[in-house]
Amino acid sequence: MDVNKVVAEIVKKNGGELSGIYFVACGGSLVDMYVADYFMKAEVLKAGTGLYTANEFVQVVPKRLDEHSVVILCSHGGNTPESVAAGEVAQKRGAITIGLTHNKHAELLKVSDYSFLYEWGDGAKVLNNPMAIILDLTVSLVNATEGYSSYDKFREGMTIIDTVVDNAKKQVQDRIKVFADKYQEETMYYILGSGPSYGHAYGFSICSLMEMQWLDSTSVHSGEFFHGPFEVTDKDTMFILLMSQGRTRPLDERAKVFLDKYAEKVEVVDAKELGLDLIPDEVSEFFNPILFYSVLSEYRSALANNRNHDLDVRRYMGKVEY
Repeated sequence: MDVNKVVAEIVKKNGGELSGIYFVACGGSLVDMYVADYFMKAEVLKAGTGLYTANEFVQVVPKRLDEHSVVILCSHGGNTPESVAAGEVAQKRGAITIGLTHNKHAELLKVSDYSFLYEWGDGAKVLNNPMAIILDLTVSLVNATEGYSSYDKFREGMTIIDTVVDNAKKQVQDRIKVFADKYQEETMYYILGSGPSYGHAYGFSICSLMEMQWLDSTSVHSGEFFHGPFEVTDKDTMFILLMSQGRTRPLDERAKVFLDKYAEKVEVVDAKELGLDLIPDEVSEFFNPILFYSVLSEYRSALANNRNHDLDVRRYMGKVEY
C-alpha cells in the first residue's frame, strides 16, 4: 500500500485525532521500529508511544490504547505467533492496526487493517524496507495530526537515503575485509551506540552476532558506558562503536576518546564519515539506523565468510519447540 493513502484514510477515520502510536514486534522486526519510537519521544507533543516485544504487549496491554491509537506490527515471515496475537488484542481494543511483512500469505495480514508487503534481499531499496516504511508512516501520521516543522526536510532525506547507503556500502568494502581478518576469532563483542542508533547496536548484537553467528555479544548505550560497562575495557576486549550523526553524537565521541586511550580492539563505524551529513541536519539523526543496518550487514557477511558460518544456519529457531 501507499503510505500517504494509508495516513489519509486513518486521519479521516479518526477525525484527525491520534492518541498514540505503538510499535509491536519481535527480534529484528522490533529493532526496525526503534527509530520510529525514538522520533515519537523526541519530537511529538500530544500522541503517546510505546515499543513492545509482542508477547509483553499481549500480557500487559497499555491502558492508553484506544480507538484513536495506531498499532504498527511487523513480522518478516508474517506468522510469528506473538505478533499475530498482539494484532488480535489491538483490534479488540478498537485500535487501528498496520501490518508489515515479506510474506503475502502471512497470518499477520488477517489482523491488519492496513498492510504493507515490503521488499527484501539484494537489489531492494532501503526506502522500501520495513525500517524506512515504519519511520515514514510515523512521521507522516504525526505531521498530519499535529504537524512536524521539519517534515519537508524529512521528505528530502527520504529521497536521497538510498544514494547515501549505496555509497557507504562501497566505501566500506576494504575495511570489512580487514575487520573480518582481524576479529574473526573474537568470542565476545560489545556494540556501542546512542540515540536512534542504539536500536541497531542492540539489533546487530542479538541478530547478526548471537543469532546468525552464535557469538557472545551485548549492546551498551554510549551514555551508559561510563556508568559501569567501561570497567571491562582492556587491550583484549573488542568494541564496535556506532558514531551517530545528530544530537547524541557527543555521547559517542566521549566513548571514542576513552576507547582510543584504553582499548586496542575498536572498530568505529561513523555515519558522518559515511555520508549521512548529506541529509539535512534537522532530521539526519533519524536516518542513522537505516544507514547502519545496511553497512553492518556488509560487516556481518564478511565475518560469516571468514568464519565459514552461514548467516542462515540455526540450531533452535524454527527447528524445536519453544
